[in-house]
Amino acid sequence: MTKHKNRYINRELSWLQFNARVLQEAADETVPLIERLRFLGIFSNNLDEFFKVRYATVKRIYEAGKGGKSELGGIKAEELLNQITDVVINQQSESLDILADIYKQLESHNIYIIDEKGIDANHHDFIKNYYYQELSPALVVIILNEDLDLPELKDSAAYLTVKMSNSKGKDRFALIEISKSMDRFIVLPQKNGSDYIIMVDDILRYCLDDIFNIFTYDEISAHMIKITRDGELDFDSDLSKSFVEKLSSSVKDRKSGEPVRFVFDKQIDKDTLEYLLHIMDIDSKDSIIPGGRYHNRRDYMGFPSLGRQNLLYQKINPLQVKGLSLQTSIFKTIADKDFLVYTPYHTFSYIVKFLREAALDPSVKTIKITIYRLAQVSHVASSLINAAKNGKEVIVSIELRARFDEEANINYAEQMQDAGVKMLFGVTGLKVHCKMCVVEREENSKLKRYGFISTGNFNESTAKIYTDFTLLTSNSKILKDINKVFGFFEVNYKIYRYKHIITSPHYTNSKLNALINQEIENAQQGKPAYIKLKMNSISNYEIIDKLYEASRAGVKIQMIVRGLCCLVPGVEGMSENIEIISIVDKFLEHTRLFIFSNNDDPKIFISSADWMTRNIHTRVEVTCPIYDEDIKNELQELFEICWRDNVKARIINEYQDNTYKRNIKEKVRAQFETYNYYLKKLEG
Repeated sequence: MTKHKNRYINRELSWLQFNARVLQEAADETVPLIERLRFLGIFSNNLDEFFKVRYATVKRIYEAGKGGKSELGGIKAEELLNQITDVVINQQSESLDILADIYKQLESHNIYIIDEKGIDANHHDFIKNYYYQELSPALVVIILNEDLDLPELKDSAAYLTVKMSNSKGKDRFALIEISKSMDRFIVLPQKNGSDYIIMVDDILRYCLDDIFNIFTYDEISAHMIKITRDGELDFDSDLSKSFVEKLSSSVKDRKSGEPVRFVFDKQIDKDTLEYLLHIMDIDSKDSIIPGGRYHNRRDYMGFPSLGRQNLLYQKINPLQVKGLSLQTSIFKTIADKDFLVYTPYHTFSYIVKFLREAALDPSVKTIKITIYRLAQVSHVASSLINAAKNGKEVIVSIELRARFDEEANINYAEQMQDAGVKMLFGVTGLKVHCKMCVVEREENSKLKRYGFISTGNFNESTAKIYTDFTLLTSNSKILKDINKVFGFFEVNYKIYRYKHIITSPHYTNSKLNALINQEIENAQQGKPAYIKLKMNSISNYEIIDKLYEASRAGVKIQMIVRGLCCLVPGVEGMSENIEIISIVDKFLEHTRLFIFSNNDDPKIFISSADWMTRNIHTRVEVTCPIYDEDIKNELQELFEICWRDNVKARIINEYQDNTYKRNIKEKVRAQFETYNYYLKKLEG
């Protein structure tokens, strides 16, 4: 075997290249203008979470005095912190250039984003009135004083740092919090048929004299800063507290976690910057990022549409699944055949309909479901509450530690518990990440099971923008196994054997190895051997090594990996038979699909699990086999549509340069082709 200098790509650096692909969408002139702004918002939001979680983890490794090379793919923690900061500074600079270009192009469509210097008489009264009526009553202003402790600054909140200069005395500093409750983009009255927007930051800049009228100064200026804190949860060991109490306390503590990133307006005065770093105790191992005039650019995800449909992606109407009606009983339909729902191409209403039918059907006795993330207004939760009120036994395993959704999940857990739903709060030491439901219905004096297994969350909001598979089935073999997983939730020490599904943390590693080994054996015997994988991320070194082994044996491996990818493809003697692409487009590619040739008798699975160490060893995950021949063919065709993408697919290679996959063939844009594929199915 050839020894390659980089056997693995570092996961943090690979993730940053995924976010670079998001930034490419913001730069892509074929993407509608307002959508480009929203991709900038997604890029910024992703970066916030990266620093809260991944950068904070590397910093912890460094501060613990560990080199970190074994945990970090051959890079020392200190070196990696520096590399991350360098990459992010370059990406931030690029994002500012992209933003300036988008602003310029918006003006050609008579959309003007003005700052406090561009306010004219037509808008003066509106803005002053808006400040006094909407902003002033809720404004939080902190006067800085070195003799007093600085109040805890909120994680990821943006602040205006105000400097009041007085030639007769010492400069005075203050902070104005840009509250998340404030609308970031204020649409001003139209003028001569043109739209005008001002950011709330600039309204505050315009009104600085109103805010600080009790002080005397010669000059006043305001520059934005933002601090990002460690997002890890630390649990106390008080045995008298319930898990919910501990988690609630830990979520509150996160808000005052250690700072890991400090972003500032690069136009800020040097003395002001030094003063801030001093009073905030920011050191050299916190990532200090010079930025532009505005931070929290994640708010661009909510940039107003202004009724400009020509500057937005055309909305698709979610399709019905052929043969599966919302007007008749879903249970009766899936009693005879499995069905695949592929959101957002198909409507999420099938999942809600399934649960509502279960809630009302007198023959349904039990509903068991796992919940990871719910919509803000959840029809899934209301259906489960409805079922409990109708006397069903409803058992919900809810993962309270779903990162950054903990508070929402705690609130829903309390609502459901109050309604009589039996709540299971996960498994000690493991996150419950599988997505599944099983319903027991009395038929002819016997219990028959119906259910669904999904690659994504049961969330109406994300189902509009995340691509996910959900298998609706009455297959007794699969559902018997699924029911055993719920048994494991209730009695954690009892380890079940599963004949059909593959579960983490007990079996995924060995089963995946066995499936790959079978392909290796087939290749060595001259039989057809290939592996086709679609997932969000791959970072587990053991399974990467197994794929390298398969490549050397001659197994052809095609992978579609949206996010981070630690595998280095296309290296002679190591991975020359592995090709990887990544698709970033209108929808977020979230499906996990695994296809193994099995000597041209494909074994096909959908899964909640990526091939990351956490999904294999420290989470409860379910990988479900597909037995219905029609659905097996459908999933293979869907994979091929994605693989042929030559518009939004990027090639993943050792250089991590995000080169677009281009060829002279007819253009194939997978997400658009997938919708057309299902449209033809309905019409056929």
